[in-house]
Amino acid sequence: MRYIFEVFFMRAWLLHRQIGLEGMSLGELPDPTPGEGEVLLGVRLAALNPADRYLAEGQYPGKPPLPHVLGRDGIGTVLATGPGVSGVSAGDRRIILRGETGVTRPGTLAEKVVVPAASLVASPEGWTDEQAAGATLVYLTAWQAITQWPELPTTATVLVSGASGGVGVAAVQLAHAMGHRVIALSRSEQKSRVLREQGADFTVDPSGAGWAESVRSFLGRDRVDLFIDNIGGRAFNDGLGLLGMNGRVSCVGRLAGPVPDFNTASLFFRRLRIGGVAVGTYSNAEARDAWSALLAAMAKTGARPLVDSVWPFERLMDAFGRLASGPLGKVLVRVGG
Repeated sequence: MRYIFEVFFMRAWLLHRQIGLEGMSLGELPDPTPGEGEVLLGVRLAALNPADRYLAEGQYPGKPPLPHVLGRDGIGTVLATGPGVSGVSAGDRRIILRGETGVTRPGTLAEKVVVPAASLVASPEGWTDEQAAGATLVYLTAWQAITQWPELPTTATVLVSGASGGVGVAAVQLAHAMGHRVIALSRSEQKSRVLREQGADFTVDPSGAGWAESVRSFLGRDRVDLFIDNIGGRAFNDGLGLLGMNGRVSCVGRLAGPVPDFNTASLFFRRLRIGGVAVGTYSNAEARDAWSALLAAMAKTGARPLVDSVWPFERLMDAFGRLASGPLGKVLVRVGG
């Protein structure tokens, strides 16, 4: 008696070496199979994040086995479920809420991905697939950046650097929806106009000389209560200087590189505090609670995620190039139908 096993393959972008994006190539992998408590998702859209590049460069804490598939966000159709899975069935549309997908587990830059069922949620009602595909990571990040400081005033002044990026837009929208006054930093007047439409009360170009003085003029006798820093680099110190007594800083990103000449004495007399943001520390229950809370906040204003562009799967490197160029909102890749 002979047994013939047919193996099916899927397309995937494979990271062979952690030397940067040049260590990736488009190839094939055997179709994955869901195990206990897991779901097989046919990926429709995947979203790119700066953390993908950091992981490809070996700068991220996650050290996955190689070859590895990047991609932390995405939306797709449930193709199959493993043993012990309930509440989700083949044909359901789901988005990835949190977990190790794309970090230590294979990610969404493949036609199919296996995800723990506990890491999936339904797409928010009224959202398009494009809006939902790249929302979870950036909105949970922005939410944590704001809510990790329970002593923040009810109507705080929030300064957001890198405000036109994924987390930046989410932070502007959420802070506005929560009743805070929002100051957004963007180098583009066109993007600044959009940010004002999304809830920013004041926008300023941080590349111009004296931008911090412009913020002080806008504030009058007030000061910034929370600085959400998505960029790092030289502007960090300027943002720190705008904080008032008991001001807080949520550090999200470092696209502009290390902070030069940081002096801890700047923290003393105003009792400033700095905290990192890492939504990977959320448990599944915490992530679901945060997701529900931020969706309720967004419902008050009708805010929706901004999508900068959608790229063909084969043009992933061009999509990463767009991500590096300073998009307005999320950069997506169309993986399947």
